Amino acid sequence: MPTAPTPLRTARRQWLEQGQVETGLIPEPLRASWARCRAFGLEPLGRPQGAPHASGAQLARALEHRHSLVAHAKPVMAFLNEQVQGSDSLVLLADAQGLLLHSTGDAHFADRAARVALRPGAQWSEQWRGTNAIGTALAEGQPLVVHAGEHYLERNGFLTCAAAPIADPGGTLLGVLDISGDRRGYHRHTLALVRSGARMVEHQLFTARFQAGLVVRLHAQAEGLGTVTEGLVALSEDGWMVGATTAALEMLGLTRRDIGAVTVERLFGTELDRLLAQGPAPRPLPRGPGAAPLWMRLEPGQPLHTLRPRARPTPAATDTPWRPLDALAALDTGDAAFRATLDRARRVLDKPAIPLLLHGETGTGKDVLARALHAASTRRSQPFVALNCAALPETLIEAELFGYRPGAFTGANRQGAPGRIREAHGGTLFLDEIGDMPLAMQARLLRVLEAREVTPLGGGAAVAVDFRLICASHRHLKDDVAAGRFREDLYYRLNGLTLTLPPLRERTDLPALVAKLLQAEAPERALRVDEGVMAGFAKLRWPGNVRQLANVVRTAVALLDDGQDVITAGELPEEVGAEVGALAADGQRGAKASARAAVGGVAAAAPVGDAEGAGPEDLRQLTDERIRAVLAATGGNVSEAARRLGISRNTVYRRGALVLTCQTP
Repeated sequence: MPTAPTPLRTARRQWLEQGQVETGLIPEPLRASWARCRAFGLEPLGRPQGAPHASGAQLARALEHRHSLVAHAKPVMAFLNEQVQGSDSLVLLADAQGLLLHSTGDAHFADRAARVALRPGAQWSEQWRGTNAIGTALAEGQPLVVHAGEHYLERNGFLTCAAAPIADPGGTLLGVLDISGDRRGYHRHTLALVRSGARMVEHQLFTARFQAGLVVRLHAQAEGLGTVTEGLVALSEDGWMVGATTAALEMLGLTRRDIGAVTVERLFGTELDRLLAQGPAPRPLPRGPGAAPLWMRLEPGQPLHTLRPRARPTPAATDTPWRPLDALAALDTGDAAFRATLDRARRVLDKPAIPLLLHGETGTGKDVLARALHAASTRRSQPFVALNCAALPETLIEAELFGYRPGAFTGANRQGAPGRIREAHGGTLFLDEIGDMPLAMQARLLRVLEAREVTPLGGGAAVAVDFRLICASHRHLKDDVAAGRFREDLYYRLNGLTLTLPPLRERTDLPALVAKLLQAEAPERALRVDEGVMAGFAKLRWPGNVRQLANVVRTAVALLDDGQDVITAGELPEEVGAEVGALAADGQRGAKASARAAVGGVAAAAPVGDAEGAGPEDLRQLTDERIRAVLAATGGNVSEAARRLGISRNTVYRRGALVLTCQTP
């Protein structure tokens, strides 16, 4: 007798013949994924469309952008690979958009997997690869298995894949850890293994961020506290949960949205000061009827007396009400004008019908704000697609934006290309320097925005698209409209809400911004900028705005000596160092009084007052003369000269390179 068809085979037949699946034949997440794939225009049996694949340079940028995730995931991936070695499988890491960042595993199976582009640089979100563990775990936000024929595209049916999402301590989805192999090697424990791996990565990310903070460890058993199977919660000094691992959220019955919105009283049934008074000994956590038992241990990362709880401000008692801890809040470093811009943006965060237009000088951070808007929205697990309209030749921008069919023009990819608009489906499309878009392309873009569908070059059926649109320009588009360089109808279609970013010279949060950049460049070091240099920063016009400041900080950190934790004028790029050189050359006007005293003779020759009106060349000369004078006074001893001047030895070498000419014969 013939064997009865399996539920999966029945489901696939129903899907192919009727376009729907009877409830109960396959898991609901799988059925929902198949429906999304059909909406994306994917054909289960057809030739796959040309999915995007990152170039070497694009992959390198993605790896740099997700450096922390990749660095913490690699050791875990190596561990997982040891567990599945010899089973024809790969361990893979993807970012939140489904871009494969890193892989390790069986070389023979890697060759087979490469035939379906299961390799670093490939895009495995659902809209390009159909139902698959990586893309579907991202879409559903939960661990899952996609086995054999459960894959939407028939060509991927030889795979069995298990994936689990990875979130940062603030609850933002960072990516997915996946184990993919030959379907004949399927094992039901693979999902548990990959879930454990994802939790190990989250544990490391949490520890790296909150190693100096107030942390609560949770586990079902007292002996499990301090192991990688524990849950971790970070508390602020005023008693709010500011970070947590997925394991901790599951233990407490919370979600990622609760991070930054739950008090210590709700978590542990007591106020923070009483929690601190109970000390760091393990103790059972009071639980409601029927709840699983939990043990907790408090580990203050700072002395207890520095962690004074304070009342949470209420909107009625302060001009700066509490804000959710998300990507937008992370940009707020204290400037009132910029904070007002962020507040306006937050009000329309999840209203995609209202397009956003970002104005501001070059370098003010329009692209950074656009990415933060996406990361703080409900679309954060979907693609963020950016296109600089000024960076592409007019002959290429149409194909890049709208896509094209195979053979649409000479030199076209033989598989065609979907275009950036379709890549942004479900997520956010960011068009930078929209004012540089050619008029003909403006007309096509307007039609797409009105119809919410795009037709590729070369013809074919129009494809429905859903995306949040954010545009940016350093130009005043209204002036361009008046001059006939920009379509008036498109301008009013884009200008749902205009957000203007203040230039750096007008911001009041420069010290906090510098501190944030230093932390980002060297999180393991407690770096600061010399007070005299900071005073010079406050007087600069910063034509390159925040981008220029970030480059200055990055260069200064790179030039610091090991063990040096103060950035002086000597570590700055020359064009900036020259402008603040007077402060550095004179020992930062009192902060380095001992250095001035050691070279009093030179100080008399070049008094402080002379530096007040000096130009850049004069300041550079003054700085170089001071360095040479101190080198001469120390007999060419570079280390001693650096100590007296309060700058690094590298700076002395670089700016006082003519050491021999400073010494008497």
